[in-house]
Amino acid sequence: MGRELLRIGAPFRQPEWSAIALWEGPEWVVQAHTNFIEAGAELVTTNSYALVPFHIGEERFAADGRALAELSGRLARQAAGEAGRPVLVAGSLPPLFGSYRPDLFVAERSAAVIDPLVDGLAPHVDVWLGETLGSIEEAQTVRAALDRAGSPLPLWISYTLDDHVPGTLRSGEPIVDAVHAAADLGADAVLFNCCPAETITSAIATTLEHAPAHMATGGYANRFVAGHADDVRANAGLATFRDDLDPHDYGGFVAEWLRMGARLVGGCCGMEPAHIAEVATLVAAQR
Repeated sequence: MGRELLRIGAPFRQPEWSAIALWEGPEWVVQAHTNFIEAGAELVTTNSYALVPFHIGEERFAADGRALAELSGRLARQAAGEAGRPVLVAGSLPPLFGSYRPDLFVAERSAAVIDPLVDGLAPHVDVWLGETLGSIEEAQTVRAALDRAGSPLPLWISYTLDDHVPGTLRSGEPIVDAVHAAADLGADAVLFNCCPAETITSAIATTLEHAPAHMATGGYANRFVAGHADDVRANAGLATFRDDLDPHDYGGFVAEWLRMGARLVGGCCGMEPAHIAEVATLVAAQR
């Protein structure tokens, strides 16, 4: 969402990232969703990823966090409703204290951040997506918030993986443990996102060996040069895109995931509508 907003000329700056379009140009958010839907997306994710104090500041979050979350849900639902075919809306529940930084997680502060997001998004979403989660504790926090809210909607847990240490989350916890934790939390799907496609391929293979049969798996990679996003923190700059992951190249990874048994595939940071069009073509062929 963030890089698509930037690509199409929407309001976009740091530290607010993708969130700033919600109050400076919400029509751009609808347009970004529509771009992906027209490319073939069957699900769009709410523009709520950056609606945390880490990005928008403590004062704005305290005053407007819930209302902005509600707006992000409403805009996604608007785009989905105008699609002319069924399109689901996933409510994005992000890392609460910074992407790729499970070391900054503070359990005692988590409810104050995540509960307004859940409350604002709830009327508009079909499924909850805890995404770019760097630790099992972050996943557990999502589940606890949904339990406090009494939400009956399905939960998808999507972990982000260490670019440098195969088989682990960014917390260092093994993928196998993370998969079992997602199952224990009642997740309907365990996914991997915002990391290299190569890393996701091996994680899907591991997941298919250890996840319960009813649990869907899959992934949506970013386009970053491996490891570069670790050096450019979320509020410090824009990570560089790799030049070997055009829609056709990315489609090669997605095709392999589908052959392996993945059931949910898409794109993360830097994947443009053209990438999603390639994914949609592959999914249609698989069906």
